[in-house]
Amino acid sequence: MRADSLFTIALAGLAAMSISAGCRRADIRTEIAKWQDGKTAAVSLTYDDNSANQFRVAVPLMTRLGFPATFHIITGEIEGSRYQGAFIGRPTADVVAETARVPTGPANFFERTSAIGRLGLEGGFEYHLRAGELFEDGRPEDARRVIDEGYAKVRAGLLRPERPPSARPGDLGLTWDDLKQLAARGFEFSSHTITHPRLAVLDDPNLDYELEQSRQDILDHLGAKHTFTIECPFGTEDERVVRHALARYPASRNRLPEAFLEELNRWNEADPTASAKDYVQWQRGVLTATPMTAMKGWVETILRRDNIWLVLVFHGVDGIGWEPKTGAELEEYFVFIKSLEDRLWIATFQDAVKYMRERMQARVTTVRRGRAIEVDLRHDLPADPYSLPLTLKTYVPSGWRSLEITQGVRKALVTPVRDEQGAFVLYRAAPNAGSVTLARRSR
Repeated sequence: MRADSLFTIALAGLAAMSISAGCRRADIRTEIAKWQDGKTAAVSLTYDDNSANQFRVAVPLMTRLGFPATFHIITGEIEGSRYQGAFIGRPTADVVAETARVPTGPANFFERTSAIGRLGLEGGFEYHLRAGELFEDGRPEDARRVIDEGYAKVRAGLLRPERPPSARPGDLGLTWDDLKQLAARGFEFSSHTITHPRLAVLDDPNLDYELEQSRQDILDHLGAKHTFTIECPFGTEDERVVRHALARYPASRNRLPEAFLEELNRWNEADPTASAKDYVQWQRGVLTATPMTAMKGWVETILRRDNIWLVLVFHGVDGIGWEPKTGAELEEYFVFIKSLEDRLWIATFQDAVKYMRERMQARVTTVRRGRAIEVDLRHDLPADPYSLPLTLKTYVPSGWRSLEITQGVRKALVTPVRDEQGAFVLYRAAPNAGSVTLARRSR
């Protein structure tokens, strides 16, 4: 059959396909798999706060099972970090003096809430956190009263100077070299800010300082790959915070802006299988009291559809950190997930985001050329960072028993398998990296 007797229809953002006209059988087409390697669903293991047993207990377990994971790290706690907590603004003495004359109101609340945690006084940061929680709970007047109470104690000298920070229980004394070694093994590191503040009650300069300088330390020590994702502390969904975060990071676990994605964050009890969106991000927070039956049930739920991405959120492990799970519980759970790996894609947070975005922007064309099929995969996203291979499913003539698949210098020999629509091969292809050739081999 001559190549010029073919025409191709590419459907961007769907399971794109091409249709051959003039063929005796219109069975030569390519689809982009919903998930890498044609899996049914995706799972991302994410950890917050860099507590010691995440690395002492969970990392060896995940390494043994071959699982990647994403760690949202508080950069100011990593040894060798350049940036620590700071107040960006006028002298704090001026802020404190003003509180004696002017009550806290909407116009000065953010500045005061930013400054109180940076006075070098014990308990100051706790006032910041309390006010932030009240503000995000929709109680701004109570939050302002807390700040006034805090500054009254500051002026009265009732808060003692902070002592040098002491090691946390079981602290590993993590260094950037430690994280660099783990990054080389496929783990993702992501910003969780410098000091884990309540970002929603920081003024813009201090909000941006926490976002930007945490990113800079990660960039300097781990490279640009690890500046893709951020998780703003306390799972905030504050609109101003999310806007500032997404201006500096391509992805945030707090919020992703895609219209094709339904987001059900940790506190959302909606049924993920009811969504009509192309993809669903379903976050589940794993707490100390979360029963194993519920945790396994989340995995079983996502296998009922082909569009759900389960994002698991862990904190403490084996008694260290917030809401810890035991190492034995993690092992039972991860072994269960491993048993379903033929249907589950275990991916870092950034790889799942990249795959979805690339797939939804992709165009794929398929052309039959005699004993070969040429497939071209393209998208208009920037190559850096969007160069993650996508999984293609190409239907081939039923008489083809063996194929050689080539893209650039990469080659693979494959044997087609069948489903109800015919014979096909499943393979990974890099977007915008030249045509993929599927050549029939004679036996």
